[in-house]
Amino acid sequence: MSERPASIVSGTGGSSIRFRLLAIALLPTLVILPVLLAVTMARWEAKFDALLTSKVNGDLTIAHQYLSRILENTGEHLKALTDSADFRDVVGQHGAASLPAFLDENRKRLGLDFLMVISGGGPLAASPPVGAAAPIRGDWPVVRAALSGRASTAIDIFNSEELAAISDQLASQARLELVPTPNALPTDRTIENRGMVVHSASPAFVPGLGNVALVGGILLNQNLVFIDTINDLVYREASLPTGSRGTATLFLDDVRISTNVRLFEDKRALGTRVSKSVRDAVLDHGRVWLDSAFVVNDWYVSAYEPISDSYGKRVGMLYVGFLEAPFARAKTETLIGIGLAFLAVTAASVPIFLRWARGIFKPLERMTATIGRVEEGELGARTGLPPADDEISRVAHHLDTLLDQVQQRDRELRTWNEELNARVAARTHELEIANRQLEATTKQLIMSEKLAAIGEITAGVAHEINNPIAVLQGNLDVVRSVLGANAADAATEFRLIDEQIHRISQIVTKLLQFAKPEEYAGYVERHVVADVISDSLPLVHHLLSKGAIAVSREDTAERLVLMNRTELQQVLVNLIVNAIHAMPNGGTLTLKSRDEDHEGRRGVAIKVTDTGVGMTPDVLHRIFDPFFTTKRQGGTGLGLSISQTLVTRQGGSLAAESRPGEGTTFTIWLPEAD
Repeated sequence: MSERPASIVSGTGGSSIRFRLLAIALLPTLVILPVLLAVTMARWEAKFDALLTSKVNGDLTIAHQYLSRILENTGEHLKALTDSADFRDVVGQHGAASLPAFLDENRKRLGLDFLMVISGGGPLAASPPVGAAAPIRGDWPVVRAALSGRASTAIDIFNSEELAAISDQLASQARLELVPTPNALPTDRTIENRGMVVHSASPAFVPGLGNVALVGGILLNQNLVFIDTINDLVYREASLPTGSRGTATLFLDDVRISTNVRLFEDKRALGTRVSKSVRDAVLDHGRVWLDSAFVVNDWYVSAYEPISDSYGKRVGMLYVGFLEAPFARAKTETLIGIGLAFLAVTAASVPIFLRWARGIFKPLERMTATIGRVEEGELGARTGLPPADDEISRVAHHLDTLLDQVQQRDRELRTWNEELNARVAARTHELEIANRQLEATTKQLIMSEKLAAIGEITAGVAHEINNPIAVLQGNLDVVRSVLGANAADAATEFRLIDEQIHRISQIVTKLLQFAKPEEYAGYVERHVVADVISDSLPLVHHLLSKGAIAVSREDTAERLVLMNRTELQQVLVNLIVNAIHAMPNGGTLTLKSRDEDHEGRRGVAIKVTDTGVGMTPDVLHRIFDPFFTTKRQGGTGLGLSISQTLVTRQGGSLAAESRPGEGTTFTIWLPEAD
């Protein structure tokens, strides 16, 4: 052989073989096991996070139940008071005058911040007394419900004036200065003076006054007993790992009005605000937040739920959560521990694998070195390993045997190569000669096809010219006979002579445009398809007349095409001539042009349809092949092939549809001219 293949293995390749075998041996440990370990840890981490979310959700459920229990107990206490004998005795024996003292005593006993009796016309009595000022509106939903005979309890938001009308102490307790908080929604407010109140009303009857409502409430702003009780219920001692702590908060809108979250060591984070993302999810969209959140100064696993007032409007949030850092630290320590253990096992395994692989490395290195020497041209190189009863030694022995055979085959191939080169050179020379002959024959066939078409057209032109000449001759005789007497009588004859001369000129011109396109074409122009069809028909008029073929036209195309006019005319004439030949007993030739899109491109379709003999699927499949023809005489088989080339060159397509006995339709599609 004249050339040797490029080297695949460099030098001895010992280190490469060593590391590859080591990689194969350690593949389960270094690749598969880490992937499985990573997948397992990812699933464990997801389960761990889901467990934290589940826990904080359970914590939120406990806090929600406690708040609901406060609402329920407040309503039950007021209902029990209005149904009690003491209340009936007070209102029955002493009337409204004795109510304030009775209400004040029961307010303290029930742990309420205010307690009063309201009728449809306004307040009757209250504890503590408030004079003539109206301590509470009568249009609250819970009050309206009680006046209509139904007890009701809800969370309601009292403004500062309403709180001050009840008690200055309540207004002062509700007032909080807002603390600037990172990530909170920007606001111009600096003070929160509204109060979130557990608002309850129970129906009662007072003689002489009729139906009234016993109304009481608990202000939750800075109600530390309330929030600390929730925290103690949710996060009992030892319920969280060391280092973590649980917190609970009540929000009015997005402001912490009661919380055990610390802003500093001994200062609660009252007046701080929740982050914008939590506010949007809980207050704006009414969703429960179960995720990590930044709470004042650290990250907590948090749960927020919206609180709605008696009008159904979301007015605040209830929060519980616990510090995330200890859990994150434990998770990180676990992952690091598993990673270090994996590295330790891997490090201990490598020396063992190396020791086991050493017996494989050396023979393989010898074989690799031998192959490298052979590739460099030393065909006599051999491994020389001593015989042994193991797989590697048997492979080495087979390698030496194969190298002997290769050396022998190389000598034979060199001899055969020289003979083959000589034969190839001779055959190449013969093919070059045959190729030149084929090119010459092809040119002759193309010219023959064109000359055949020109011959048919020339016969038609001769036929067309004879008639105008006869007309000219006859009318000239008439002119000579009558000119002397009255020249005006010959006006018609002169006009006919002019028309026939013009007709002869047009026919000859079109013939020359087709017969000598190199003289009349050579560049691409925009054309109206109907005009080109009209110019092509006179060239085949004699064939149409001779074959008794009727022509049907349908031109609806409005778009222009961009193509050499003579080439398009040549394609149309070729298709029309083929259609005429397909109708030896006469028929109808239909020519249509219309605007048509093809594969998303705008263009024009030209259809040439005959009612001739049609074609079988096998013939239809081969009609565009060069030199394939169905004409027994006079056909070269290049007409359709050349036509397809001319159309394709302009970015168009030429296709055919046919069925035996039903005729054939050729469709030329050309893109619209820009």
